[in-house]
Amino acid sequence: MPPEQPPRRRVPGPARSGSGDRPRPESRAPQRPAPRPSGRPRRPAQGRARPGTRTSRRIRLGSHRPRLRLVSLGLTVVMLVFVVRLLQVQAVDASAYTAKAEKNRFTSVTLAAERGEITDRAGVALASSVDAHDITADPKMFTPEDSRVDNAPEQAAALLAPILDKEPETLEKQLSAPRSRFAVLAHRQTPQVWNQISDLKSVLAEKAEKARTAKGADAPASVLAGVFQEPSSKRVYPNGNLAAGILGYVNADGHGGGGVESMLDKKLSGQDGEITYAHSGGRRVPTAGSQETPAVPGTDIELTIDRDIQWAAQRAISEQVTKSEADRGYVIVQNTRTGEVLAMANAPGFDPNDLSQADGTAMGNAALQDAFEPGSTSKVMSMAAVLEEKAAVPGTHVTVPNRLHRGDRLFKDDIDHPTWFLTLNGVLAKSSNIGTILATGQLGRTQPEANQVLHSYLRKFGIGSPTGLGYPGETQGILAAPKDWSTSQQYTIPFGQGLSINAMQAASVYSTIANGGVRIEPTLVRGTQGPDGPFTPATAPKKTRVVSEKTAKTLATMLESVVGDEAGTGTKARIPGYRVAGKTGTANRVDPETGRYKGYTASFAGFAPADDPQITVYCAIQNPTEGSYFGGQICGPIYKEVMEFALKSLQVPPTGKTAAPLPVEFNPGE
Repeated sequence: MPPEQPPRRRVPGPARSGSGDRPRPESRAPQRPAPRPSGRPRRPAQGRARPGTRTSRRIRLGSHRPRLRLVSLGLTVVMLVFVVRLLQVQAVDASAYTAKAEKNRFTSVTLAAERGEITDRAGVALASSVDAHDITADPKMFTPEDSRVDNAPEQAAALLAPILDKEPETLEKQLSAPRSRFAVLAHRQTPQVWNQISDLKSVLAEKAEKARTAKGADAPASVLAGVFQEPSSKRVYPNGNLAAGILGYVNADGHGGGGVESMLDKKLSGQDGEITYAHSGGRRVPTAGSQETPAVPGTDIELTIDRDIQWAAQRAISEQVTKSEADRGYVIVQNTRTGEVLAMANAPGFDPNDLSQADGTAMGNAALQDAFEPGSTSKVMSMAAVLEEKAAVPGTHVTVPNRLHRGDRLFKDDIDHPTWFLTLNGVLAKSSNIGTILATGQLGRTQPEANQVLHSYLRKFGIGSPTGLGYPGETQGILAAPKDWSTSQQYTIPFGQGLSINAMQAASVYSTIANGGVRIEPTLVRGTQGPDGPFTPATAPKKTRVVSEKTAKTLATMLESVVGDEAGTGTKARIPGYRVAGKTGTANRVDPETGRYKGYTASFAGFAPADDPQITVYCAIQNPTEGSYFGGQICGPIYKEVMEFALKSLQVPPTGKTAAPLPVEFNPGE
């Protein structure tokens, strides 16, 4: 019996065909699904794919319309922002942006006013202004990109340094300034300096043009292409160091740095103008027009100084300071009737044309800025007080011992002597300290009362007060109140120690005596003249009566004894044909560095002609170390030289008759 066969597993197969015949598995051929009626969408198969079959799925994309709407909305927003901004710029803020554009497009340049001229009393120029150039540069044009040269600042600095007299390193630093379009390399250079630079620029420009023709646009440019000039003015002093102490100088900013230049700077400076013009790329656009406010020139100043007399005074004091190996000296010449200062000379001086060579200690006006103890030239004020108060007369007998004990000190004269039997006139002629102490002691019933009276006269003569010139840096000296006088000052002030003055104050004292006892404030400015206006005289100076005319004439006669009498100390000041009134002075000097007495101040003061006074001359020399230090010996000859020149220059006629001499001594037995 055959083995039993396992039952067959029925495998599901495709649906049978309509014929009823079941094809064999081996002979089945894959059949395509029957086409569906057109127009009907095909439904995707549901459920899992059967094993062994391959099912393809299609990914369906979203609609593009939302994305287009989003992009359109974004573009609309962006356009709205641009439109709003455009409306803001062109409509709402149009004026503000226009102004800002104009500001960036236009530039303003200051037009420097021409500084006023300073002249002497005859109109001769002492200080004036000439055309000059500020040498400028555009540092951007020295960069490697613009110049096509790696070291353009270095090359340009090396070329300009010898012309501008500056260090190459300094110029190179200026030309290398980052993010800068403007640099001033040198102020107020002469036209000759700019001509040198201009010629050098032309030569280098020609070479650069030839190189450009040969090599094309990459050829190096001229290393000086970025150097330019701006019109300016330069202060010049035609007479060099003449009257430099009076005039002062102009600093780098174009303003007065001392003297009259500083004192009257506002008048001299004028008013700067301004020009506004369009520019592009650092260059002016000539077709765009400009707006200009013209500069107003400064006022011309006419001084009271006489240039010729100033020259004579400056020569005389300079020679004596050099000969005496002194620290310094000064001479003042004044018109006794008007108070006008005809000369004010200092030695040593300086040349305001070349401040680089000037000694800083000599750049001021020592005649007004030095305070010093006057010594015996101050005795004329003590004698004026004695005569005015009728405490004595020129013939009053004064017995002068060799030593005088007062307070805590023992006083003496400049020389040892036996007892002198002098008149009051003789006390002044021989310049006796002891005699002056004795005479001024008669001004009051007590010494404090006498001190008070003397102090009042010193103040009337202008001691301890400004001179009235208004000069910058002027000292008013030192005069303590009488209650503050020390024991020694009570007796030293009458003969010129223990108080301090300046040279102008000293000259003014003698001009007061020469002017009949009326003090006229000294003046240095005679008048002014504006750019288009007439000459305007200076305001009349203040006048103050100090002593009576009688006292002044008596003092003038006594001062003649100092020069004319053989016993006087001022015989070296005599001038043939003229009666001369004067007084010598030799004072212990306070050293400004240590504050202690060291050396001497030698001086001489006087006026001429004594019978018809017209000119006052005062001379002082500080710390003479070679030869004599007595005022009569070294300042007397200066007085004579300057006074003689002034008398001839001003054509003052000689004296008509000689004066009857006053007695200097008396005979104690008579």
